[in-house]
Amino acid sequence: EEELSEAAILEKVKACAQNAMTPNLLRVINGTGVVVHTNLGRSILAAEAVENLSLIAGSYSNLEFDLSKGVRGSRYSAVEDVLCEISGAQAAMVVNNNAGAVLLCLETLSKGKKVIVSRGELVEIGGSFRIPDVMAKSGGILKEVGTTNRTHLKDYESAIESDTGLLLKVHKSNYSVVGFTAEVPVKDMVELGKKYHIPVMEDLGSGTFIDFSQYGLLKEPTVQESVATGADVVTFSGDKLLGGPQAGIIVGKKDILDRIKQNPLTRALRIDKLTLAALESTLRLYMDKDKAIAAIPTLRMLTLPYDDIAKKADRLGNILENIDDARLSIKLIDLSSRAGGGALPLLKLPSRCVSVNVKGLPVNAVERYMRNNTPPIIGRIEDDLFIIDLRTIQEDELQFIESAFSRMLRDL
Repeated sequence: EEELSEAAILEKVKACAQNAMTPNLLRVINGTGVVVHTNLGRSILAAEAVENLSLIAGSYSNLEFDLSKGVRGSRYSAVEDVLCEISGAQAAMVVNNNAGAVLLCLETLSKGKKVIVSRGELVEIGGSFRIPDVMAKSGGILKEVGTTNRTHLKDYESAIESDTGLLLKVHKSNYSVVGFTAEVPVKDMVELGKKYHIPVMEDLGSGTFIDFSQYGLLKEPTVQESVATGADVVTFSGDKLLGGPQAGIIVGKKDILDRIKQNPLTRALRIDKLTLAALESTLRLYMDKDKAIAAIPTLRMLTLPYDDIAKKADRLGNILENIDDARLSIKLIDLSSRAGGGALPLLKLPSRCVSVNVKGLPVNAVERYMRNNTPPIIGRIEDDLFIIDLRTIQEDELQFIESAFSRMLRDL
């Protein structure tokens, strides 16, 4: 083996030391076109949320201190009022994520009792998280009714017994069953619950306060609509279609929420001050729907008009063409973006993309180089081309993409 010089050894040691000091969690440029990318951190926070997060992180706060009375307060007070204002619910609370919210509600309302749920709603989300498994951990006893594609109100009613503790509705946010189908609306389940004095819970999964059909997208049930049906408790995520930090949000009837808040499991699932700071700022943007659409990156990207994306693609295309290297072939193409985050599974968003081919370099090598760039640039490969979808590219990221390709061509 060739012996290394002292200088070469020192350089290797220096490189190893620098790598050891570099954080593992990095900023990433998302060129995949998947807006709520579960592997890339889900939602980007609004500027207002980032500012408040930084302020609270760098100082003491009134997390659990009532400033008006000078006594210990509740950490939920930071978000409960605004959640109730937006959703129309009587009470609200927040835990660490929606899986935790579902677990907490089931453990409180149905431990040792039967939970009636449609067979077609026994969903699984990422990481093999399954509703039946969570129910088993909560102590609830699963009672499946109906079939995979069709469930009727009579199926729920005929399954009710003296030990029934809950009627559960699970929104199929990450898949869709089409064709010969039937499911029971929440409002009908609520009427059935009232008849037999059984609470009704709806898990919305991703959850949204915005009716996306107003923006030409597919209809997704809103939190407000679920609350308006009379459901006793509704759970949903904070970091998906809502566009905030990871959180499991619970809204509903005050008597039900009071029971949930008193569950000892609540402390094990509670969120910290940083999440609360980011979540409160995000929620307050929803007090003005138009402001929310403009300020919350997830909403802005989902509703971004094709023409705006095309203009951004033109700019990136021109920037890359100006590198003026014959080995670089740039084309603008139309493809579809996705909502991601286990939401709107049938939605295809028309988008404009930049495709890149580097002469003499396999597309897998281009993808690998971009992935190892600083900051990493994550695209997708289609038809042996490296694709950058401009729907999920932010304006200040164009310069990083140009620099990465310029450096790659120099290194060849």
